[in-house]
Amino acid sequence: MTFKTKLKYFLLDLFDMVSFLIFVGGIVLFVRFFVANPYTVVGASMSPTFKENDFIIVDKITPRFSQLQRGDVIVFVPPGKIIPYIKRVIWLPGETVKIVHDGVEICKTENKIEQCNTLAQPYLDPSIKTEARCGVDTFVISTGWLFVMGDNRWFSTDSRCCFGLDCYEGSTYEVPFDHIIGKVYVRFFPNFSTF
Repeated sequence: MTFKTKLKYFLLDLFDMVSFLIFVGGIVLFVRFFVANPYTVVGASMSPTFKENDFIIVDKITPRFSQLQRGDVIVFVPPGKIIPYIKRVIWLPGETVKIVHDGVEICKTENKIEQCNTLAQPYLDPSIKTEARCGVDTFVISTGWLFVMGDNRWFSTDSRCCFGLDCYEGSTYEVPFDHIIGKVYVRFFPNFSTF
């Protein structure tokens, strides 16, 4: 085999390899930007459900094409912040939230009559109580927004107090839909005793 023939085969193999890497890289980038994204949990606000350094995959498609449900865990960037947070969806648009001495109530008004029900929260340790923050215990959730809290209620910076922004004028307690990155889909290396 001559040098030119060897060079030709080498260049064809190199072209095949580079083409394959570009194709695979394109698929990886597409998945990362439009389908799913990996994150590492930082902080203890979702403990014990999610612990510090748990590796999670966030589904970016579901929140775009279907309605999030109460209890879903989402990753989002709160208004006025730049880093992603992980919290649980507690209240949905059009609801009124009341933090009361024995838990949390979800209230809906129909025919000018307000009906409130205590929220069942099986994901919380029974010893954990939800307390009001920043002097506010009643919230009305706007259309297109969600109210979120961490499972570790005592150590969670969440919708109860404007995500630590001290609720200045113009700040909000809620998370707008367009700030949601996605819904937590899977956790790697979890502690199964917490489920």
